[in-house]
Amino acid sequence: MKQRPAPPSPSDAASALDGLAHALASLEDPADIRAFLEDLCTPAELEAMGDRWRVVPELLQGLPYREIHDRTQVSVTTIGRVARSLERGAGGYRAAARRLGLSNDSH
Repeated sequence: MKQRPAPPSPSDAASALDGLAHALASLEDPADIRAFLEDLCTPAELEAMGDRWRVVPELLQGLPYREIHDRTQVSVTTIGRVARSLERGAGGYRAAARRLGLSNDSH
C-alpha cells in the first residue's frame, strides 16, 4: 500500500499559501488570473469558488438566502458559509467587493 507523506507543518502550509497569494497578486490581467486558476484548480473547485463569489454581492445587498438560491441555484448551505465568512472571516470577500464597487461598507 502506498504511504502518504506526513502533512506539511503549519509553517510550511502558511508559507505555501503566502507564495500562492503572491503569485496571484503578481498577475494583473484577469485573463492571466483565470488561466492560472484553471491550471491550479479542478473544474469542481472552480465551480465551487465561482458559486461562492457569485453570492457575495447578493448577500451584501441583504437578500434572503432562499431568494439568493432561487436566483443563483447555489445551495443554501454554501450561501450560509459565505455569509459566515462575510461576518467572521478574514475579510477577503469584503475587500474584493469594495475594490470592485460591489460594497461600500467598511467592515
